[in-house]
Amino acid sequence: MRPILHHYAASPWAELVRLALGLKGLDWGSVEVPAICPKPEQEALTGGYVRTPVLQIGADVFCDTLAILAALEARWPAPTLYPAPLGRGHRALAIEAGGATFLAAVGVALGPMAEADPTPESAAFWADRERRFGLKREAFRAMLPALRQAFAAHLERLEGMLADGRPFLGGDAPGHGDLAHAMLLWFAARGAPVETVSPVLAPWVARVLAIGHGRPQPMRGAEALAEARGSDPCVTGDGPVVRVRQDGSADPPVEGRLVREDEEGFTLLRDGADVGPVAVHFPREGQRLERV
Repeated sequence: MRPILHHYAASPWAELVRLALGLKGLDWGSVEVPAICPKPEQEALTGGYVRTPVLQIGADVFCDTLAILAALEARWPAPTLYPAPLGRGHRALAIEAGGATFLAAVGVALGPMAEADPTPESAAFWADRERRFGLKREAFRAMLPALRQAFAAHLERLEGMLADGRPFLGGDAPGHGDLAHAMLLWFAARGAPVETVSPVLAPWVARVLAIGHGRPQPMRGAEALAEARGSDPCVTGDGPVVRVRQDGSADPPVEGRLVREDEEGFTLLRDGADVGPVAVHFPREGQRLERV
């Protein structure tokens, strides 16, 4: 069964997953979702999770890129996202690309929009981000010098890792860590040549982006929901009712029965009105599991 990605073109985290699909050489269904809420078809599938991207495989739904790439690796193991000698160290590199490092990249990417006169589109964007993340345009503008400085420091670290001439962060083959950090530069460039962000890193970014996106095939959201209805989730069972929320976000929680929990994440089984039984998978990082 082919994977289906719910995403939009400008989403940086979706770009990471698109590159992973390209590295695996996969055919995949491409469902475009709005950049700002509401996202009705995605919410029907996930039970309320509205961040981008979401990966669907039948009636299994994977939220957050850590869960998504783990699912891709488990189902399509070759070529691997975790090549030697770094191996699982690629996952640690990818986690580093989130949090404060990602916020620094956001400063570079969205700084010009924050500094420009508002448009109806940018006003809607800032209203969405303020409601969901408390990110006010005026406060963000004040943070820009520090964010740009932090991103420059991060680029220096990446330059140091590649200074010995290796083609990728872990050696001769690209992995999860390369996709995550190259995505940051892709996002920071926002349509400009990556050379304008970091001339030193541009050849490495070009090698990563040359992986491409595999073979996307456009789909409508209704088709994806129908595919979930016609499939069975990979896990079943009963468990306590729980809610999952994302750290640092006012997004609605996802509620369901906890049917899997381990050191890397957990799975909720829920019955959606439009999709039937679905399993919603989360990584442990960045999530809050609450007993109901």
